[in-house]
Amino acid sequence: MMRNDGLHDRLRRFPRETLAHLPTPLEELPSLSGLLAPLSVYMKRDDQTGLAFGGNKARKLEFIMADVVSQEADTIVTWAGVQSNWCRQVAAAAARMGLRAVLVLVKKPGATVSEDGNLLLDRFFGADVRIVEASGDKGFLELEHVRGLLDPVLEEEQRAGRKVYLAPVGGSLLEGSMARPLGSLGYVEAFAELLEQARERGFTPDTVVLASGSAGTQAGLLAGAKLLSPETRIVGISVAGAAPVVSSYVRAITEAILVELGEAPDVADDDVVVLDEYLAEGYGVLNQAVTDAIGLLARKEGILLDPVYSGKAMAGFLDLAHRGYFGGDEHVVFLHTGGTPALFPYREGLLGGLNV
Repeated sequence: MMRNDGLHDRLRRFPRETLAHLPTPLEELPSLSGLLAPLSVYMKRDDQTGLAFGGNKARKLEFIMADVVSQEADTIVTWAGVQSNWCRQVAAAAARMGLRAVLVLVKKPGATVSEDGNLLLDRFFGADVRIVEASGDKGFLELEHVRGLLDPVLEEEQRAGRKVYLAPVGGSLLEGSMARPLGSLGYVEAFAELLEQARERGFTPDTVVLASGSAGTQAGLLAGAKLLSPETRIVGISVAGAAPVVSSYVRAITEAILVELGEAPDVADDDVVVLDEYLAEGYGVLNQAVTDAIGLLARKEGILLDPVYSGKAMAGFLDLAHRGYFGGDEHVVFLHTGGTPALFPYREGLLGGLNV
């Protein structure tokens, strides 16, 4: 098992930009722990990474933006949904570094677009926003599924004489201009940071629970756990895709991380835990369980979750805890991945279901 300082030495070999406020706090949640006793519940506050309202993408972008610079690109192009946290933080990072950001934001056919939340912030950061409509049920995580939407934008940028870096959605999959699992390296480091904080408090996390979307955050945590604390289980609550698909992404990215760090890519089936039963009606679709989870954390802990990622993951965590998924007096850490600007575009649905 690797030592924390050995891992930090290996990570220092990778170029990075300073974008995030680190380390983020590890907070005990006393009221939630009381409700779920004998579990001890903590929250890793990556909603407080500082870049553009914070969130998990800031850690990823420290490594990815360094790659943009190394490739001498002046423009970063990426894609995601209209209320993308990833795109909001890409736009902020590009603004900070004097680069151009082009965001291809995908909406469902006939869907209305509210100039609110993350989209409003994209405008503030000066991003070139292209809202496009996509049909079909393949989603937009993999580059091959959005090529028809992206190629005209890339050709336009290249005709204008710009050097483009195509960043994969969420900074996760190895595609576009990112040939190495750079984004996920930020979460290998995050796991080391979390482990140090927990051990200072006298415990080692039994389980880390998080929202798993593009899979890079979970993969980074899993790689960190395998290297530093194999007894710690990483549980992803899928917010975007079926468990077999997300699990395949987690495994592939984790293996790529381990190779980058000079380790054998040994990832067993049991290492990858992705639960999709809380996906419900699909990505970004609000339901009562999510609304209840957001309301509970706000009233009991004074913490705001978002309706797409952390709220859905918290709804899953609460259900798992009530069903006895966690053993006895486990120490469970919930990773808050940010995304709170999305509360505002969802305000009508949230207020309609909020029990006050």
